[in-house]
Amino acid sequence: MADPTGFLTTPREVATRRPVSERLRDWDEVYPGTPGAVLLPIISKQAGRCMDCGVPFCHQGCPLGNLIPEWNDLLWRDEWQDALERLHATNNFPEFTGRLCPAPCETACVLGINRDPVTIKNIEVALVDKGWADRRITPQQADWHTLKTVAVVGSGPAGLAVAQQLTRAGHTVVVYERADAIGGLLRYGIPNFKMEKKVLDRRLKQMALEGTTFKPSTQIGTDITGEQLLERFDAVVLAIGATRPRDLPVPGRELDGIHQAMDYLTQATKALAGPVAGQLSAAGKDVIVIGGGDTSNDCLGTALRQGARSVTQLEIMPHPPAERPDVQPWPTYPMIYRISSANEEGGERVYAVNTTEFVGTNGQVSGLRLVEVGGPETRFAPVPGTERQIPAQLVLLAMGFLGPETAGVVEQLGVAVDERGNIVRDDAFGTSVPGVFACGDAGRGQSLIVWAIAEGRSCANGVDAFLTGEPSVLPRPINPTDRQLLA
Repeated sequence: MADPTGFLTTPREVATRRPVSERLRDWDEVYPGTPGAVLLPIISKQAGRCMDCGVPFCHQGCPLGNLIPEWNDLLWRDEWQDALERLHATNNFPEFTGRLCPAPCETACVLGINRDPVTIKNIEVALVDKGWADRRITPQQADWHTLKTVAVVGSGPAGLAVAQQLTRAGHTVVVYERADAIGGLLRYGIPNFKMEKKVLDRRLKQMALEGTTFKPSTQIGTDITGEQLLERFDAVVLAIGATRPRDLPVPGRELDGIHQAMDYLTQATKALAGPVAGQLSAAGKDVIVIGGGDTSNDCLGTALRQGARSVTQLEIMPHPPAERPDVQPWPTYPMIYRISSANEEGGERVYAVNTTEFVGTNGQVSGLRLVEVGGPETRFAPVPGTERQIPAQLVLLAMGFLGPETAGVVEQLGVAVDERGNIVRDDAFGTSVPGVFACGDAGRGQSLIVWAIAEGRSCANGVDAFLTGEPSVLPRPINPTDRQLLA
């Protein structure tokens, strides 16, 4: 155990963000320097709050099974190198999760039953950022090579995790990405104010030095067919994500100025490196974001930085409670009212409403009509007399994703999909086609970054066993057919 009385004597402290007036003028991360650097003066005391529980439920909350009590204890004892090794033992990319994960481990913290939980996420990012700053994170090259080859289609967190694991196991791995740069949603879907791209690039450099080959600007299914992949490689991993966006088929949907959120976010991030032809901009506009999740908040922060006149987020679900509801007891992840960094910066959130029509002038959207929902029979039933219209010159649809794109490599390979459109996997992450595997959102459906990394690590175990013909020694955090874990 770290500090025996730390959980009693030390209050919870988190990283302080830069002033709103300052961060709205740039695209840098919302923390001064890095979130890890902000926490360094208090990291030891915060780690000392960990109780080293007999049954650490933070493990249950984390799909990766992070060894949280172990590296907390080591940090409190000022043993940074050992703590860093324990952190990387279960997580390939803690600098990503430490910035982007909603931290289900913290809602499962035993201390959180009746006190503020341990700042696990903040401790994680401080530990790994200091590791990079001290140059203690170096390439881990394989001692020998198996001469087996693997193609990984998709370079998001799941694809990168499976690639790094298999490269370190001695296999030759090529990662294909259709965008012009590696990273998937980490590259263009996540705004810089949440994670600057230098954080991604330093990890990609490590992977390249370890031996992973990256092939951006390559459309698998067109530039290289599925059949060609099977001819060239001993195994193929589909980590193509769930990129089919949910649409809103209401009257007026055809009007100009209504766009999918990911198209808008991608252009905004690309524009930081140079002009983007026909870029969507929120400057001087009333912006409506339909949806209330992380993508919606990313649109909010982006629109405010572009100079939007107003930003309103619409959510069909009712306003969440401030405290954990009885139907979501500890250690489950509760659906409560949360304030992101973007919510601090401005905008308005409107709950329990449904869009009924887009209105426009000369083919351009000028507003939308909505109605409150929550009738006596169902929470989504319209409430009579609550119809109203609000102005909008830019509407962004951030309502989630329906599954992977099946046209192209999925159809060419002939892998089976389930009733939701996700790729079917067995216990080893293998698809219906021998030698073809799938991980991440492509098989699981839209989910969290921590689940993507866990799936990538687990999939690597299945691929390694397939290639070697023997049980793999690579870690396997999860089983894709375990219904309890997927609930």
